[in-house]
Amino acid sequence: MTIAPLSIDSSGVNWAGNLSYGARGVVAPRSLAELRLVLADAERTGERVRPLGTRHSFNGIADTEGLLVSTAALPAEIELDAERRLVRVSGGLRYGDVAVQLQREGWAVGNLASLPHISVAGAVSTGTHGSGVRNGSLAASVASIELVTASGELVTLSRGDADFDAVVVGLGAFGVVTRVTLDLEPSFDVEQTVYERLALDAVLADLDMVLGLGYSVSLFTTWRDVDVVDQLWLKRRPDRDAAAPADVAGARPASGPRHPLPDVSAEHCTEQGGVAGPWLERLPHFKMGFTPSNGEELQSEYLVPRANAVAAIEAVRGLAAEVAPLLFVSEVRTVAADSLWLSSAFERDVVALHFTWRPKQAEVLALLPRLEAALARLEARPHWGKLFVADAAALAPRYPRFDAFTALAAGYDPKGRFRNAFTERVLFGA
Repeated sequence: MTIAPLSIDSSGVNWAGNLSYGARGVVAPRSLAELRLVLADAERTGERVRPLGTRHSFNGIADTEGLLVSTAALPAEIELDAERRLVRVSGGLRYGDVAVQLQREGWAVGNLASLPHISVAGAVSTGTHGSGVRNGSLAASVASIELVTASGELVTLSRGDADFDAVVVGLGAFGVVTRVTLDLEPSFDVEQTVYERLALDAVLADLDMVLGLGYSVSLFTTWRDVDVVDQLWLKRRPDRDAAAPADVAGARPASGPRHPLPDVSAEHCTEQGGVAGPWLERLPHFKMGFTPSNGEELQSEYLVPRANAVAAIEAVRGLAAEVAPLLFVSEVRTVAADSLWLSSAFERDVVALHFTWRPKQAEVLALLPRLEAALARLEARPHWGKLFVADAAALAPRYPRFDAFTALAAGYDPKGRFRNAFTERVLFGA
């Protein structure tokens, strides 16, 4: 079988524009056969490669000095198995595109991230999540995963297989993810209500109650006023959740649509005001047709055990004078426990403290050691796709299967073709 030579495009920059890829280029195979040849050739020549999704990462997780391999040109497949409540999708597809097709067929995935623009494989591989005390991360809904290893071998793993719990949140260390099978449920409606200016002390007095008010809950604050939570976004399922309360911690519903950032138009946010609509039009914060914040922000996120959430929020409040000048907004969400080895929610329910920073990378990186030191004693795990400074020595004690993960990754990739500076720092300790 003869495969036409693949063109190599400029590697360019990531979503936010804060990182210029050091790769010699990006190759986009058009078939599984082409992908296997690309990886086999890299294995033969000794070149390093990294899988590339929608570039919505803020650190060097997808970078390499070798070749970036995009899955965007692989055939777009959405194969529904209604009887088993599963859907197999191409890893390079965006969640928003998959969601539209599922809705047409009367189905849904259990949760979505705040942005529907991210690729399925990239989101799953980094442990990306939405919110909800009973909702796991996006990776928790993976029933099987298909990837091509450095040698060009096609590997499929299903829930219950020996390596499955390591490979799903795999940080690109095992291979290029080509297909992912996701759990489904029947389509459902969601109602979204925004409350404004909640007293922080009242929220912290019963944080579990506040975060459990609905199917998905987010708290937003700028930390300019250390005594106030600026907004609470309550996403309810009317088929199972109690009615939206008249007030939360004394705060009333907003008089109109709101954006998480103060004084920014809400025209690109998903519909609010308690109006019921399909899950895919309410669970994300932003509409699929709009690309938010491209090139205008940086992000960090730390996930702590739910039992440590109040202390973690208080620790951030103690740093508010340093955090607020660099911050657009901070978001607090919940993620249910899972069994995936490098998931931030591995074996524990967590509360996520997300920081959307102004595009001042030097200043943010200078602040992160102090922020991480304040959260480290509370067992904080960083989001793998966002800015953080912790290395393997600091991270290993926070993941009970960390050493098993790195050993298994070395077995899948013995010549280190998928390693890069990021994985050397945060996984392998180089």
